[in-house]
This record gives sequence, structure tokens and C-alpha cells, in this order.
Amino acid sequence: MKYQPGSHLRIARPEFMERTELLDTYSRIGSVTASAGCEFLGVADLAIAERQIREQGGEVVAGFPKAVSIGITLPHAIVDQLPNRADPAVAANYRSHAGEVINERLNSVASQVAGVLQGQGYRALPIPASATTDEEGLCGVFPHKMAAHLAGLGWIGKSCLLVTPEAGPRVRWISVLTDAPLPATGGLTEERCKSCTDCVDICPAQAFTGRPFLADEPRSARYDAAKCSEYYGELAKDAGSGVCGLCVYICPIGSKQAVPHQGIAAL
Repeated sequence: MKYQPGSHLRIARPEFMERTELLDTYSRIGSVTASAGCEFLGVADLAIAERQIREQGGEVVAGFPKAVSIGITLPHAIVDQLPNRADPAVAANYRSHAGEVINERLNSVASQVAGVLQGQGYRALPIPASATTDEEGLCGVFPHKMAAHLAGLGWIGKSCLLVTPEAGPRVRWISVLTDAPLPATGGLTEERCKSCTDCVDICPAQAFTGRPFLADEPRSARYDAAKCSEYYGELAKDAGSGVCGLCVYICPIGSKQAVPHQGIAAL
């Protein structure tokens, strides 16, 4: 069945699709992501974040003007068990089904989306999901959460996670960089954390400062990656789990809406 934008993906719709071939490309991407069970899809214009992208990933990564942002919601029943993460079964389930399995699904669909774009004559570079290339900074070559933010799919919370209106931060993301002139899918989502500090207060590593996101501030103003990394190391050594995720678990937007939303909804 041909994918109709907005019909069953939570897709941030483009304001205007001028060229027929671009509409066809977008429709093909939507069909691929919907068939793979993805719930979030958008297109980000990366111009506003070019400096950060270059510093994090280098010239090759910064050479792409757009990113297709794709997300899958984590299993709520698994996330809700994170307070018991010292239990080996809980930790193993989170690592497997909320980590490895969803990462594999995202990597597969990103490869397919890149194939669609390349087949239409555009350059496309899929960036792996949750692949840390900077152990000290705990980041990869490209900020997936920033792409989702710029695609209008959510806002950056005080935990530095992308918070969606539908599932809070309980979403794992991947990006496909491209030079396809697809319109960006909406403006920046208004920050809705307000005075809430649940993620800051629950963090056992005290890694968050509680500052709200500001585009012109470095991530270090809000998040101490070294504290987080050290804590993960202690967990792996002492408990053998290496699983935390309490900032994902505690967010009231995700926990209050811990029921499957219907497909991909437009903002």
C-alpha cells in the first residue's frame, strides 16, 4: 500500500512540497519507515547546527545539509522496571530489547532509507544508532537528538535527551544525512519541562546541572559526561549490569503516557 504522509506514521509534515519527485521520495521514505514499525519521522535542516556538527563529526558529516530523523519508542514495560536495574534479568532485558534489538531495527531502516535517497540520485549517509565514538564525551559522530529536535519531533530536556510529546524521552533515534532538498518538517518544538527537575534529582551520578537547553551553549553546561561515564563504569564493575536509564524512566511526560500511541502523529 502506498504511504500517505500523516496517515499512520507520526510524521512532522513539511510545510510545502514543491516538486513532484520530492513528494515521491518523501512518500517512499514514509513507506519504508512505517513498514519497519517506526513511530517518528521528520526532516531537519542542519544549517543552524553546522558548527556543532562539524566539531563533533568533522567535515564529511558537516557536508550534508539535511537529515532524515527516525525514531522508535522503547518498550514501556521494560523502561518501567529500571528502578530494579540491579536485578540481572531487568538489566539484560533493557540492554537487549530496549538497546540492541531497537538499534538493529533502526540501523536496518536507515540503510533502506539511504537506499531510497541514493536511488533517487541524492547522496545519503546513514549514521549508526547509539554508536559512541567519543568515550570521554559519550557521543557519536552526529547528534541524533539534535536532528530530531530540528525536525520538529520534540525538545531537548534538562537530561539532554530528546523529549517527545507522545513518549517523553522513551525513544531511540537514528539519522540519515542527505543532500536531497527535502523541506524541513516544522519549527522547533516549545520546551515543556518548565520547572520540572525529576531527571536532575534522580540522577545517581549528579551529572545534570538542571539548566534548560540553549542552542548557543555547549552540552557541558547541562551535562557532565565524565560523571555519567564513571558511574556506568562502577555499575559494570560492582553490579555487572552497566544499566541506568533513570532519566528516561522518571520523565513524567513518558511515564504518564506509557501506552502505545497510534503511529506517527503530526506536531
